[in-house]
Amino acid sequence: MRYEIIPVTAFQQNCTLLWCDKTKQAAVVDPGGDIDRILAKIEEHALTLTKILLTHGHIDHAGATSELAKRAGVEIEGPHQEDGFWLEGLAQQSQMFGFPPCEVFTPNRWLQDGDTVQVGEHQLEVLHCPGHTPGHVVFYHKDSALALVGDVLFQGSIGRTDFPKGDHATLIRSIREKLFPLGDDVVFIPGHGPKSSFGRERNSNPFCGDNTNR
Repeated sequence: MRYEIIPVTAFQQNCTLLWCDKTKQAAVVDPGGDIDRILAKIEEHALTLTKILLTHGHIDHAGATSELAKRAGVEIEGPHQEDGFWLEGLAQQSQMFGFPPCEVFTPNRWLQDGDTVQVGEHQLEVLHCPGHTPGHVVFYHKDSALALVGDVLFQGSIGRTDFPKGDHATLIRSIREKLFPLGDDVVFIPGHGPKSSFGRERNSNPFCGDNTNR
């Protein structure tokens, strides 16, 4: 499986284009905005977009989802249904943070812990990792040792938990019990900032690493 990170919106959110090199089928993860930039990358790589995947319902990750789904004629998978209230409030979020107006939508498929999603011939595992938001999910491709973690974990930091239904203890538990056990060699793409690995964060992250208080 191949991928390209496409920073979008004023928040420089890491929208990710994933694709199967054999079938040229692709998925876009967290299209927060800048649809023309995303579509240009799909065309550049001669791909066929087959679905949109969402880690959670915040505006910088989901703001352009409805428009992209309509323009490309594809379905939306994720996040977990616990983030339904965030998606219902996208219009208010766009006003609050100065984003372009966006349409409220309901995903074609809510995702649960243990589900899988298909991108061409590649299968990604779904892990429900609440804390930043209650319905946050992570996409994990075992064969590539790659995880798309949204705003759960960052290089040297963790997701905010001061939003409605956020919870710090739950977030730390998600990281330590769901993500770190996948293996130190797993590279992750966060919702913002540079990539890292679970091993690096276990060793050095001041918020959730092995040397922090449990």
